[in-house]
Amino acid sequence: MASEKIGIYPGTFDPITNGHSDIIGRAARLLDKLVVGVAINPGKGPIFTIDERVELVREEINYLKNGLADRIEVRPFTGLLIDFAHEVDATVLIRGLRAVSDFDYEFQMASMNAKMAPDVETVCLMASDKYHFIASSLVKEIAKLGGDVTQFVSPRISERLAERLYG
Repeated sequence: MASEKIGIYPGTFDPITNGHSDIIGRAARLLDKLVVGVAINPGKGPIFTIDERVELVREEINYLKNGLADRIEVRPFTGLLIDFAHEVDATVLIRGLRAVSDFDYEFQMASMNAKMAPDVETVCLMASDKYHFIASSLVKEIAKLGGDVTQFVSPRISERLAERLYG
């Protein structure tokens, strides 16, 4: 279908948080197809391998209660996001904004991406009030220090984090 509106929501998803799941569900309502691009980024020192992160994101999508899971695909990617967008025929990049501090970075990225690929538009979704403070890096830090992360991630992800960190 030539007029199918395909979007990408990229991230490292290490781990996928309730905020990520919220953005995925909301973005899927706006598009015919959403590709969740799980970035291969060893520089961030991920807790989970790329295959594990792809699996975890797929599992979380199956629990979305919006009935749109069949319109969401999860794929790993490396390299430029714009190249990946062209590879999957996406014309929309979905980005989540949690705080004002995210805006500067996202504005720069959107501008650079627009210069490299004017056919791909960046759409920013504001994080829902109950999730705007959640960051994967903070979730990992809390989990590593033995804290309770159950209010930030699903029970499935909390369990997987505990298994990974504490056996």
